[in-house]
Amino acid sequence: MKHTKVKDLLSSSKANYEVNAKGWVRTFRNNQFIALNDGSTINNIQCVVDFENTPEETLKRITTGAAVSVIGELVESKGAGQKYEIQV
Repeated sequence: MKHTKVKDLLSSSKANYEVNAKGWVRTFRNNQFIALNDGSTINNIQCVVDFENTPEETLKRITTGAAVSVIGELVESKGAGQKYEIQV
């Protein structure tokens, strides 16, 4: 699957389709929320990790500055501050 730039994901006109985003972790909160940035824009996209079904060894490796590739569904964000997020 070809990866999509964060800039293109944030300006997308549709949601509910599978995406692959690659970039660097800006923050990782509550073992669940990754702020991902690839340098295509100053803004980050939020990636929501299903921490209950993700191995603990993997979660421990997600730290600020880590390079990651996430595959998930681009959905409309339930929280404030962003239009879309990725459900990993």
